[in-house]
Amino acid sequence: MKPEGAAGPTRSAKAAKAGKDVKAKGGAKTKRAANKTGAATKAGATAEVRRKKKTPTEVNGFSVGDHVVYPAHGVGRITGIDERAVGDQTLQMFVVSFEKDKMTLMVPTHKVESAGMRRLSSRETMDAAITTLRGRARQRRVMWSRRAQEYEAKLNSGDPVAIAEVVRDLHRNVGQPDQSYSERQMYEAALDRLAREFAAVDNTDTEQAANKLEDVLRAA
Repeated sequence: MKPEGAAGPTRSAKAAKAGKDVKAKGGAKTKRAANKTGAATKAGATAEVRRKKKTPTEVNGFSVGDHVVYPAHGVGRITGIDERAVGDQTLQMFVVSFEKDKMTLMVPTHKVESAGMRRLSSRETMDAAITTLRGRARQRRVMWSRRAQEYEAKLNSGDPVAIAEVVRDLHRNVGQPDQSYSERQMYEAALDRLAREFAAVDNTDTEQAANKLEDVLRAA
């Protein structure tokens, strides 16, 4: 039995204490939530900084906007330098656009040399190609399939002098035997490849460059 005059906690006192406990718990939860929100905001800000990292405009001597030559596709233009995830690696890539072919190529910046991508040829090299066009056509009496392989290899070499040899050997003037369909296709591909590089070097359009090359062939 409780001694007289020693009354236990009243209901109001119990309720007040319970209210304090609830407030204390609620305050702790709010604080934890605020800490989480702050951490998330900080992480988001860090990610935003990473996303806004300045994109390079020049790597290994190649700059955005430069014309370049890729052996299998001819003249293109660097439109950007991006980073792409490849497996567990992040690789830096040149974004090369080939406008006529409506194609974009990604070339790892550390594999430019092994891929054969190069700058435009010098004026001296293009003059050597013109000299090749003026030379005597080389006619070999072998099957077309064999010659086609040789021409294809020269075309994909990216060397303007080698490509000029293909153009010269397949060109037909008035009075000469007509080209076969396959020869015509190869001739037009080689002429276009050569004309595009001439156009880029001379800062003119491809059609004008092609007409100039064919004038050289007709005058030879």
